[in-house]
Amino acid sequence: MLHKTQAIVLNTINYNDKYLLASVYTSAFGRVTYMVPKSRSKSTKVQKSLFAPLSILDMETEHQASRDIQRIREAHILYPLYSISGNMVKTSIVFFLSEFLSRILKDTDEYEIIYNFLSHSIQVLEESEKGLANYHLVFMLKLTRFLGFYPNLEDYHNNDYFDMLNGIFVSNQPLHNHYVNKVDSKVLSLLSRISYENMHLFLLSRQDRQNIINRMLEYYRIHLHDFQPLKSLDILHELF
Repeated sequence: MLHKTQAIVLNTINYNDKYLLASVYTSAFGRVTYMVPKSRSKSTKVQKSLFAPLSILDMETEHQASRDIQRIREAHILYPLYSISGNMVKTSIVFFLSEFLSRILKDTDEYEIIYNFLSHSIQVLEESEKGLANYHLVFMLKLTRFLGFYPNLEDYHNNDYFDMLNGIFVSNQPLHNHYVNKVDSKVLSLLSRISYENMHLFLLSRQDRQNIINRMLEYYRIHLHDFQPLKSLDILHELF
């Protein structure tokens, strides 16, 4: 059966001499693997050049629940990413988010809501010129709301610890090992005030920013199964 859906490309891998496999997050079905021809013929209705990381596409697909790999009939760019493709900093953020999302996005009933968040966030990155060093921090925090473990970062008091198991600040050191020390907890509390709209106003030090992202990744690792280390993290640490 044919279906129309919007989609965000997560990653692609080689399948054989003729095809790539594209992992894509769709508005209609959530995460799906599609077969993409490698042919560069102008007559091909599905060009592999469309499937760059985080590209936003409009697609017509064949979808059968019994298949592990689905087929695409047609694909078109829905929202061009001119600024991202020409900006090294934005491109580096995209590669990090591509790997990050590929690791954490699993089957869920909230795929349309998650798709809308991802699409909006990618468009924000495309249009933003300031605050890029904080963009991925805002993104990672906001995404936890849709995955079911959004932390309470607003109820902070001086010298609190952040309890990562329960996602809250506490006044006494937790009895388990999954907590953030007092110094890093104070920096982490800033995330409750940072948004896409004001991220350019927060001038964090390189060390504070790296501590926050490392703690956020640890927080994800605690609340998700089989979340492996990210190879692209070193690139962000070099940039920011």
